[in-house]
Amino acid sequence: MHLSILPLLALASTALSIPVTENPAANFLLKRNVSLADCLNSKSVPIRLISSPDFPGLAEPFNLRLPYTPAVIVLPTTTTHISDAVVCASQSGIKVQAKSGGHSYASYSSGGQNGSMVIDLETFQEISLDANGIAKVGAGVRLGNLALGIYNNNNAKRALPHGTCPGVGLGGHATHGGFGYSSRHWGLTLDTITALDVTLANGSTVHTTSSQYPDIYYALRGAADSFGIVSTFYLATKPAPASVVQFSFGIPNIYSSVPTATNIFLHIQDFARNATIVDRNIGFGIYLDAQQFVIQGTYFGSLEDFNTKIRPELLRGLPTPSTTNVQSVDWITSLTILAGAQLAQPLTGYNLHDDFYAKSLKDPESAPLTPATLTSYFNYIVQNGVNAPFSWFSIINLYGGPDSQINAVPSTSSAYSDRSNLWVFQNYARRIGGTSPNITSSAIIAFAAGLNNAITSAQPQTAFGAYANYVDPELTAAQAHSLYYDAPTYAKLDAIKNEVDPGKVFWNPQAVGN
Repeated sequence: MHLSILPLLALASTALSIPVTENPAANFLLKRNVSLADCLNSKSVPIRLISSPDFPGLAEPFNLRLPYTPAVIVLPTTTTHISDAVVCASQSGIKVQAKSGGHSYASYSSGGQNGSMVIDLETFQEISLDANGIAKVGAGVRLGNLALGIYNNNNAKRALPHGTCPGVGLGGHATHGGFGYSSRHWGLTLDTITALDVTLANGSTVHTTSSQYPDIYYALRGAADSFGIVSTFYLATKPAPASVVQFSFGIPNIYSSVPTATNIFLHIQDFARNATIVDRNIGFGIYLDAQQFVIQGTYFGSLEDFNTKIRPELLRGLPTPSTTNVQSVDWITSLTILAGAQLAQPLTGYNLHDDFYAKSLKDPESAPLTPATLTSYFNYIVQNGVNAPFSWFSIINLYGGPDSQINAVPSTSSAYSDRSNLWVFQNYARRIGGTSPNITSSAIIAFAAGLNNAITSAQPQTAFGAYANYVDPELTAAQAHSLYYDAPTYAKLDAIKNEVDPGKVFWNPQAVGN
């Protein structure tokens, strides 16, 4: 495989006069970090060290359960700063990870370990549109600001498929999938990428497309954390619809009877697979926690069509909803409803955090969830979740079904090769927000794992996968590679990694090549 990239830069070392200790390992780390700081300072790269007053705030992760202390936080304002930082890290033997919004569930945007270099892309906030509707977007842009930026840019009223949380950064979201309720209609955020500007392990910055550095372009769309620092995205936007139908139905007393809960889900699954009713125009999911079971989504069509065609079949045979919200709204209002918050996010000083563990599960279209599987799942919730002393939820999103534009994309087109799923689960348990102040990590890990296991153990013949954007730090590297990628995809990624980053500069515990 020949990628025609610049050869790796020659490494250099500088003799430094630094204090020593009696611990050889500590001496090595001290020399390495001083050498790194000297290298960065010599190139005028903006950095923060642990001694910097604002270092604790910059280093604080989204998931407070997994704090790591970087060796240095780089705050680039140019791609030259990124390039120089990567070269300095390579020379110093320091691993590198990018931070876009910092929402990595495993704190991989903090390095996934102590002592990494974090390249914080917060200043990369450009949002512009060309005459063809291609948005040029900085990697530090958060999803809420992205949605507003492309919609309001010269009143262009453009849109993209993306997730509902406005504070999530574009970088990790787009390069590992990017699901939203418009994704069955338009595909994943990743599918809208037409080009990427990326800094590689040798310090070179290249513009990648399907024809320029195509192997790198392939790898970045599904596994960017292992291959470089993306600084700019080029995204094919869509004309925002004048209106969509936003809907939600709360189903009451869902846990009063496991057979009833099972039959409700089976009906919803039958609905989701019914090609006479369902096409790309509907996207929806199920939110459930200890008390609630809510069907919610977006319909690209008229309120009349939804109420006469979609709604009756979706709710047929179900208990009368305890809550109903169905309304035709403009695009930005729709996104605001889904976010449950304002879309505009701060450009600096973002300060949303949680303390949690999450697992994901991909259910293939070829193996819909069976009655026995759903019985096992709801039994687990009734026995362990209804009265749990901690806060938890599951979100079950429809990826597949008739006419899904997620699954219409060829599996070989990018490193996000899993284009055959029906449902994707996110099982999420928190140490805060519950009835007990003394919840342990082991308790929430065991609970979320139990939700997954209730499904997989009841359907052992099914090859379930996992979603890299809900990265699970409890997986080994080998387990993660197997669950996030199929074997041919991972083999191709591993070969590309060996050519463009043989020193494994870009690293986290589940990176390609581990």
